Amino acid sequence: MLRQMSTTDLTLGEAAKELGVSVDTLRRWDRAGKLRTTRDERNRRRVPAREVTRLRTRPKRHRTGEPLSARNRFPGVVRSVEVDGVMALVELEAGPFRVTAAITRDAVEELGLAEGVAATATVKATSVMIEAS
Repeated sequence: MLRQMSTTDLTLGEAAKELGVSVDTLRRWDRAGKLRTTRDERNRRRVPAREVTRLRTRPKRHRTGEPLSARNRFPGVVRSVEVDGVMALVELEAGPFRVTAAITRDAVEELGLAEGVAATATVKATSVMIEAS
């Protein structure tokens, strides 16, 4: 049974933009019961404006000062920078982890990356696979 849609319902895309999250995040929240949605006549999810207001005013779990998820950020210290041509390998020590990134020489220069400089690795990947031979 469909609940009646009010004129203040937003599409998932509109609600995601208002909240600064992805549409997939809103779908997960809906399935987990963290978000109350309605359905339109074509069975598409709609988000009541009151839900957007409720979610906007609830306390944030991570306050990093950045619009990225805290779980994808690794603050640390640069341990080495190897520049070769237009590319560079930067190794960052982030707690017990070592993260190596291949970036451009220009990025190294613009960010002022050098051994001992504080930096943050931001990881954006759907999967990482490593196989021993």
